Amino acid sequence: MKVPTRAWKRSGALIASAAAGLVGVGLCAAPASAHTPLWTVTCSEVTIDLKAYNNKVTNTVTVTVDGKDLLPTKEFGRTFHDTIKLPEHQSVAQVRLVVKAGDGDRFSHDETKSSPVCESTPPSEPPETSEPPKPSEPAEPSDTPSTEPPTTEAPPAGSTPPPGGLAETGGSSATPVIAGGAAVAVLAGGGILVATRKRRASRG
Repeated sequence: MKVPTRAWKRSGALIASAAAGLVGVGLCAAPASAHTPLWTVTCSEVTIDLKAYNNKVTNTVTVTVDGKDLLPTKEFGRTFHDTIKLPEHQSVAQVRLVVKAGDGDRFSHDETKSSPVCESTPPSEPPETSEPPKPSEPAEPSDTPSTEPPTTEAPPAGSTPPPGGLAETGGSSATPVIAGGAAVAVLAGGGILVATRKRRASRG
């Protein structure tokens, strides 16, 4: 059976239209899958990694923390990479990334992530302080008498110690000599007196 030429032409037109539709869908889907907005948030920083964007248009990226600009709106081309330090925060902070693609809003990205509070390093324990030494107790007096000789008191300043090293007690070793000399003097005086009287008597 011979198929009419008109039917073949109609079938070919339908196949061509279907193929063109598939190609168009593929071209539209390719850019969507190519735009890759990757980013991570920790307690201390934000890492942004934007890949495969259209460099023939103007793309922008903005990062805010609790509504305040961390990265003011910045233009980029095909890619954008950056790591930004987060300010210290005492509670969970909300970090928002906004990417606007110049080739259509369907390729833009708007996402918010939470930044936890960084755990602070616990302070090190202070070193243990040793207890102060206890005061020593006074030694108990011994019942055993000391065998050391008593120390003699030093003579007052300016005084000459007596000969022989004896303390002055009113007597001295020179006393008998002095007494003997006095007795001799008395006897000599008596003899002179007797001789004088005899001489006078003989003259008279």
